[in-house]
Amino acid sequence: MNARLATPRAPARGRKPVALDEDTPGTAEWQLRLYVAGQTAKSAAALDNLRRVCESHLAGRYTIEVIDLLVNPRLAAGDQILAVPTLVRKFPEPIRKIIGDLSNEERVLVGLDVQPLR
Repeated sequence: MNARLATPRAPARGRKPVALDEDTPGTAEWQLRLYVAGQTAKSAAALDNLRRVCESHLAGRYTIEVIDLLVNPRLAAGDQILAVPTLVRKFPEPIRKIIGDLSNEERVLVGLDVQPLR
């Protein structure tokens, strides 16, 4: 995957740059936000699992923003995050949330309301 930064400026404190897959900023069909608490094994697994699912089912049509709540815990309030890791589908609406390491691909696809490619 060739990743680029969505914006040329530095990300806000506590946020990592948004990785894009063959898309230009602001045009991704799927905008996903992954909340984590530090660089734990569970957080890394959630990000790896999310990238795998996105590459398999949303290739070229998604952005992932990773927010580390240990760096800036106030960012959890906006999406009402109570547990980590939590994935939030910001777009397309409605907003949907999935809690956990995202290892169950079928559960992630159902939670995101993504139809598997046939």
